[in-house]
Amino acid sequence: MDEALAIDGRVAIVTGAGNGLGRAESLALARAGARLVLNDLPGAGVQAVADEIAADGGQAVVAAGDVADWATGEKLLATALEQYGQLDIVVNNAGVLRDRMVFTMSPEEWDLVIRVHLRGHFVTTRLATAYWREQRKAAGRPVYARIVNTSSEAFLLGSVGQPNYAAAKAGIAALTVTTARSCSRYGVRANAICPRARTAMTAELMGPAPADAVDPLAPEHVAPLVVYLAGPAAEAINGEVFVVHGGVAAVMDPPRVRSVFRADTPDGMLTLDSVAAALGPAFGDRAPSVGFLCEDTVELATETIGFPRRGG
Repeated sequence: MDEALAIDGRVAIVTGAGNGLGRAESLALARAGARLVLNDLPGAGVQAVADEIAADGGQAVVAAGDVADWATGEKLLATALEQYGQLDIVVNNAGVLRDRMVFTMSPEEWDLVIRVHLRGHFVTTRLATAYWREQRKAAGRPVYARIVNTSSEAFLLGSVGQPNYAAAKAGIAALTVTTARSCSRYGVRANAICPRARTAMTAELMGPAPADAVDPLAPEHVAPLVVYLAGPAAEAINGEVFVVHGGVAAVMDPPRVRSVFRADTPDGMLTLDSVAAALGPAFGDRAPSVGFLCEDTVELATETIGFPRRGG
């Protein structure tokens, strides 16, 4: 492996490591030389991943628990330091779905998804960045620190039936950007991926894998980008959002200003009449539509995870 791509000896925390994307990412990180702390809810799945890594000659320990619990986050950091003496990489992947239309969603369904995804990402990010900040102070120079967060195209597409999930994933993208911006001086590089992958969580949306062909939506296709972003070659990549699946990786543009409307008033301030004069001609004569979304990613491949293609 190219030295710039290897992460020999680096220590990585991976959440949601018991199956699907987390499992594939953990195995790929271990093959690239990382030593791992694996997190998932208590059960046989995450231990099986640790055993698989060990059988392949790698190093992995399990720190099970609810990633949205502060105590679990503390345990993850403590385990990394006790077992390996350092922490270099955090891959946030743990998640859950409770799909329902916004007008029928229960408060519990909303709270659970926001908690696991968004608070779960915050807990590990908060503790890791505090650790890296102290390490930077002690060393007198920036440290090696990588965060790879898991967002989703659901927030780009305004996914119908997933208001909780889309909102959480939008929050994760925002958390990633602000982490990148505020912690870059300490050496932190934080990026987010929006993966399409056939996992237990997406099974109802995706259907079965093809029987006699390479599955373009296998989680293993996402793992190389995660390993790259965790590695030294990604030093210049910070605060980016990627869509990744199969043989496709696309980096998203940040939101842009589409149009500007200025008040035509003596003092230059907006009034109700000036807003009507500015926006009425631009929007008033067209059918209602959803403007603040991005459908470009749907066209990257034929596999759409249930998202409708244009004209479909």
